[in-house]
Amino acid sequence: MSTLSTHVLDLVSGLPAAGMEIGLWSGNERLFHGITNADGRCPELSAATGEMAQGTYRLEFGVAAYFRGRGVVLSDPPFLDVVPIVFGMARATAGEKGGHYHVPLLVSPYGFSTYRGS
Repeated sequence: MSTLSTHVLDLVSGLPAAGMEIGLWSGNERLFHGITNADGRCPELSAATGEMAQGTYRLEFGVAAYFRGRGVVLSDPPFLDVVPIVFGMARATAGEKGGHYHVPLLVSPYGFSTYRGS
């Protein structure tokens, strides 16, 4: 079993992305819906999901709504609207007790990057 967290950084302002809508999905089932705090984090995500089983999950980030809310003029439709990150939580190997998965998002209206953080 593993735990999950995320952190969103706004590459336009260079600040945490406060107020971005995020959702966590497993297949067609939404497991969580929330909004990032002033630090660009969503501690309710970890609290709501607790220990997560091995499997494939999808985090969705409401990028266009976030940037529009900050006065950034976007095309219609926007280049990036909702950014999905599909990732797997693997079974712990022998001797491990699971792990923590941190999935950060660095984002602008025209590009994004992610990685498995710590």
